[in-house]
Amino acid sequence: MLSNKTRILYLGTPEISAHVLRGLILAGYNVIGVVAQPDKPIGRGKKIEFVPTKVVAEEFGIPVFQPLKIRLDYEFAKDLHPDLILCFAYGQIIPQQLLDIPPLGSINLHGSLLPKYRGAAPMQYALINGEKETGITLMQMVDKMDAGGMFGKIVVPISLEDNYTSLSQKMASAALKLALDKLPLYIDGQLVKEEQNEALVTYAGLIKKEQEHLDLTLPKAKIIGWIRALSIEPGAYLYRDNNQMVKIFEAEDYSETIEALPGTVVSASKNGIILQLIDGQINLLKLQKPGKKIVGFRDFVNGEPQFKGTVLK
Repeated sequence: MLSNKTRILYLGTPEISAHVLRGLILAGYNVIGVVAQPDKPIGRGKKIEFVPTKVVAEEFGIPVFQPLKIRLDYEFAKDLHPDLILCFAYGQIIPQQLLDIPPLGSINLHGSLLPKYRGAAPMQYALINGEKETGITLMQMVDKMDAGGMFGKIVVPISLEDNYTSLSQKMASAALKLALDKLPLYIDGQLVKEEQNEALVTYAGLIKKEQEHLDLTLPKAKIIGWIRALSIEPGAYLYRDNNQMVKIFEAEDYSETIEALPGTVVSASKNGIILQLIDGQINLLKLQKPGKKIVGFRDFVNGEPQFKGTVLK
């Protein structure tokens, strides 16, 4: 079967998935439909904004389907007669009945080097845990979370400067490359499936909103990891004594010194904002007050000359 004739139903929602969708379309693949999460209201005005994959699909005149719960609403896929389902960062668990529709099966681009980091937030947990590399795995979809056999991987290095936003851009490029390299071989039946080693499985569960509030009982390496994983959106935060939120978007290790209670700003000057933690200190590099822009520590201190001694919690 020729790759450019294969009828592909694409499942995906965020910007990282939209990048792959656009690349496949431009490469000549026959994407017959896109399934995405429902559009949501954005910002203070609660204006409805199309999800990124929908924007790409409509640009190319591809029909879009946005079921609230795909486990209950997938009959539309039968009418499309897909040869193959390709999924990348869709956001819902796909029912086996849908996975069984295409004769060539259903495959997924997963944002980790499986079997490590199955689950909804593999890129975030790679950052939280200070990994030096991650990657994309092309895998068979089964009715168990990220447990299918693997058809190929691509490694993505993680630098100390990476946060979730920058890592997402790297992963989007890697996912497109892996898809373009492996799809023709998969469609022609040339790829050999490798089963996952269940003894090596780890999980990266969905990050809940309350976890955006930094846990000061954690060691500083984990605190920095959480800041990276939540930057630029939605942003990690702590509270001041007046219950005003301070968001933190970038931080670095500073010293092993312990001279105050965890959460204390022990120094705030043109040289940095030094925050005491349980096992040492970190330097807060980019911060944001409610309703204000993200700024570097120098601008923050200029607007908060008495910030030293503040206890964040």
